[in-house]
Amino acid sequence: MPKWLARPHRQCVAVPRYPCDNRLAMLFDLQPTLRGEILVLRPLREDDWDALFAVGSDPLIWEQHPVRDRYTEPVFREYFRGGIESGGAFLVLDAKDGAVIGSTRFHGYREAESEIEIGWTFLARSRWGGAYNREMKQLLLRHAFQFVAAVVFRVGMQNMRSQRAMEKIGGVRSGTRPDDRGVENVLFKITAESFART
Repeated sequence: MPKWLARPHRQCVAVPRYPCDNRLAMLFDLQPTLRGEILVLRPLREDDWDALFAVGSDPLIWEQHPVRDRYTEPVFREYFRGGIESGGAFLVLDAKDGAVIGSTRFHGYREAESEIEIGWTFLARSRWGGAYNREMKQLLLRHAFQFVAAVVFRVGMQNMRSQRAMEKIGGVRSGTRPDDRGVENVLFKITAESFART
């Protein structure tokens, strides 16, 4: 477990519809199982490799992504390894038939700023179009806002498809921020207050 995960969060953030209970805010659970109407998000496991790579090996998923060759096995293996080691990655399942349709993760909890990042997200092209991405983000945001005041998303500068998707779910452009490789990304932010108004 990463050291920062074991530290207690100072206090949770009370917003309408999301009552504050500091007993719950003692630890940000990065991998709960989250259930919606059309999706289930559960912790990513080592034995998910085959099913997730079968989805992620589609080159068209990554055509606007900064890592355009992520559909190849060696590059996707690095993505998968990073998800396992992060302690915050999810396997995304279709709630109707249990099909594996993608992945996402929590990352980079910043206690002083009361923020966490959601990223490394992809969905099978058969689930593109809004409803699946919207519910996935709503499930993650609802969970995160029990512990933080803001959630951020880094999107590739050329990834117009994902930038439009962020705007559709209420993300506000908030400058840029480099990724772990030092590549600049567009930063989107959603606050607990703005989410509570949706």
